[in-house]
Amino acid sequence: MDWAELLRALALVLVIEGLMPFVAPGRWRQALIHIVGLGDRALRTVGFLLIGAGVILLNFS
Repeated sequence: MDWAELLRALALVLVIEGLMPFVAPGRWRQALIHIVGLGDRALRTVGFLLIGAGVILLNFS
């Protein structure tokens, strides 16, 4: 893997992250407010599941 590929992956993450605030800013704000109210355990669980999904997707590519 080279730096250009890593930079492209980071750019894709930024595009995906920017979709929700651009398309539905009100719903995005509500989601953030909900996330702020979650406890540490719930956030860690979500983070763990997202990491696992990312690892699985990387293995398929």
